[in-house]
Amino acid sequence: MNPPPANVEQKTIVLLGIGHTNAHLVKRWAEDPIPGCRLICISTFPAATYSGMLPGTLGHQFHDDEMRIDLAALADQAGAELILADTDGIDLTEGELHFCDRAPVHFDVLSIGVGSMPVGWQQHSDSKLLVPIKPMQTFLQRLETRLQDAAAVTTGPLRVAVVGGGVASVEIALCLQQQWQTGDRGRPIEIEIFTSSGHVADGMPGRSVRMIERLLRRREIAIHRGHRVVEVTDTALQTDDERWFDCDAVIWATGASAPPVLDRLGLQTDDRGFIATSKTLQSLSDERIFAVGDSGTVVDAPSPKAGVYAVRQCPILWHNVNAFLSGETLQRFEPQRDFLKLLNTGDGKAILQYGPFAVHARWCWWLKTWIDKRFVRQYQFAPQHPGHTLVATEDDQSREPLSCREM
Repeated sequence: MNPPPANVEQKTIVLLGIGHTNAHLVKRWAEDPIPGCRLICISTFPAATYSGMLPGTLGHQFHDDEMRIDLAALADQAGAELILADTDGIDLTEGELHFCDRAPVHFDVLSIGVGSMPVGWQQHSDSKLLVPIKPMQTFLQRLETRLQDAAAVTTGPLRVAVVGGGVASVEIALCLQQQWQTGDRGRPIEIEIFTSSGHVADGMPGRSVRMIERLLRRREIAIHRGHRVVEVTDTALQTDDERWFDCDAVIWATGASAPPVLDRLGLQTDDRGFIATSKTLQSLSDERIFAVGDSGTVVDAPSPKAGVYAVRQCPILWHNVNAFLSGETLQRFEPQRDFLKLLNTGDGKAILQYGPFAVHARWCWWLKTWIDKRFVRQYQFAPQHPGHTLVATEDDQSREPLSCREM
């Protein structure tokens, strides 16, 4: 990194959460660091998880390390500092991030990309059955532990409820079933999807929805439509029509809600708690702060909380951080109305949908795998040396944080 001129104070760019968009900034920094600046990355976890490969990893189509990004190695590649810690709040007057167990971190520019959590999970967090899909970094381990615990005390098929009717829920259900059928589990599994909608895969065209629901019927994965899950005990769940369903695990994969950390930051938010931004991705509270991916909502052009939009914001964030520091014109993010969707069905095939076109075939899975692996490999590096600059609280690497990040 080029040092700043002797009479110019070095500026500090801080990334809070290393999601899709912030990870891209680290990669660009490794290629072309911003003169006169240093980069600090802050994460709760030492690794990031690429969400597009999570269902396939659950289905044993990929090794676990294929979907993970070693943040120490990524930061090392960029000559950045990595801090593993939970943020306690922001002091806008001083331009500092505060923590409960370490000194504050000053910033001249801050980009927040801490992801989201599934809606409603906290209401049922006391149940031993509950396995929220996020934080994704620990999802597979938490799910396996729950299934092993259930298998140790029950007989007959294991009963798994997937709450949420979106594409993620469908992929999780199909890939979990495929893992069970191809592995040496020794007992069957029964999977059911619970959605408050009238059908699964909301947002996809009718033809694609019908294709998905036919596939679920063939795979004997039941769909319970039109009712919300209102209670989860240690043995069952209840829907709002007062029906009870016995289960051994409840995978909570509902739509996006704001993670608790965003409330602690004290920035202006939308009505769901996500940071309110302009089209330049800057917080409406402070132009030094950017909010990207699920963390932010462009109030004049809101878009679904989906990874594709975080990826589309990558070049916008990189340009705008540079432009903000140099006093140049910032670019506006304009979300596209439609995009290619690829749904992993766990059986070596995928459903491809774009506009009115939909097909379920093996070549679609090959395309999805090529796209996913090509994307995540951009950020996977071997550590350059053991002495990487890493700051962490004493037990950061061993604990499971309460606040949650994606990527």
